[in-house]
Amino acid sequence: MIDSVSATEPAPPVPGLPTQDVDRSDAGHRAWLKEAVRKVRAESGRSADTHLLSFPLPEEWGIDLYLKDESTHPTGSLKHRLARSLFLYALCNGWIRPGRPVIEASSGSTAVSEAYFAKLIGVPFIAVMPRTTSREKTRLIEFQGGTCHLVDDPRTVYEVSARLAADSGGHFMDQFTYAERATDWRGNNNIAMSVYQQLCTERHPEPAWIVTTAGTGGTSATFARYIRYMQYDTRVCVPDPENSCFFDGWTHRDPDVTTEAGSRIEGIGRPRMEPSFVPGAIDRMMKVPDAASVAAVRMLERALGRKAGGSTGTGLWSSLLIVAEMLARGETGSVVTLLCDPGERYLDKYYSDAWLAGQGLDITPYTRTLERFLTTGEWI
Repeated sequence: MIDSVSATEPAPPVPGLPTQDVDRSDAGHRAWLKEAVRKVRAESGRSADTHLLSFPLPEEWGIDLYLKDESTHPTGSLKHRLARSLFLYALCNGWIRPGRPVIEASSGSTAVSEAYFAKLIGVPFIAVMPRTTSREKTRLIEFQGGTCHLVDDPRTVYEVSARLAADSGGHFMDQFTYAERATDWRGNNNIAMSVYQQLCTERHPEPAWIVTTAGTGGTSATFARYIRYMQYDTRVCVPDPENSCFFDGWTHRDPDVTTEAGSRIEGIGRPRMEPSFVPGAIDRMMKVPDAASVAAVRMLERALGRKAGGSTGTGLWSSLLIVAEMLARGETGSVVTLLCDPGERYLDKYYSDAWLAGQGLDITPYTRTLERFLTTGEWI
């Protein structure tokens, strides 16, 4: 009887059966893999948790609004968590090999984080991104040792990435497919567990709403699954920017819906329903005008003295609308959204009046709505 089969020692033949044995183990590769996994896991141990910032609301409202500040990760964004998970997933699946490049389709922030982890384990990295990606993001990718491959049509990033991987013998990381499965949503220090641990001594420790935008959809899936697994009553809202198909796909339950134009809010919104977007786990979606996102992120700077990217503005606009609804119904509780990445990456976009004019965006009415609400409590 054969009790076990070793990956490095062929199993003894079974009498009466032909012997077929293929041993693909290689001591050198196994040593490299162990060291690569060790380095990625050790990086996590060196990273402290991110802060939960309190947004100033009138005390008498009885409602608290928080922003999970993911911009303090070593690579400056929420995508640092995702990149770490994707690298561990791919390494343990045997998909990343020494000397072979990792390729990713990205609007920028994921690529910055993946370039960091590729450099950490010593493999080349190529980011396939729309040509409209902010210049600061391309600089950060190159600073981490990555190479930027820019495309004119954002819809082609998938096929270009797959082709580059096939031509080079590398690995297409494919965050839009694997984001929801690479993260351990049951716990293991994921972002959802972190939020609930940080809220445990607040006056409303179980939030009424988690508001998280979607690029891959992996973060919303992590929050929603964790909430159900832990049997919380929190609901999940996903705001969607213009030129993104998620809202329509979710509303009409149509997995094949697409859009023609790319999202102006970098990092969120997609032209197709991504495999990592899990519609059934989401309680509510909102369609947020891009001008409202910019108005909100500029207002955030006035409120907290912090610049953030446009996706933070999309989430903040929706969070404040939810606060307004709770206030109108006489409800108390807490709402949590994300500060996804720093606004310094977008000085030539969301903080540029010339860019807004070129895009035909007028943030004035949305700014007035926010100012009126925070002053009077009325959303008009």
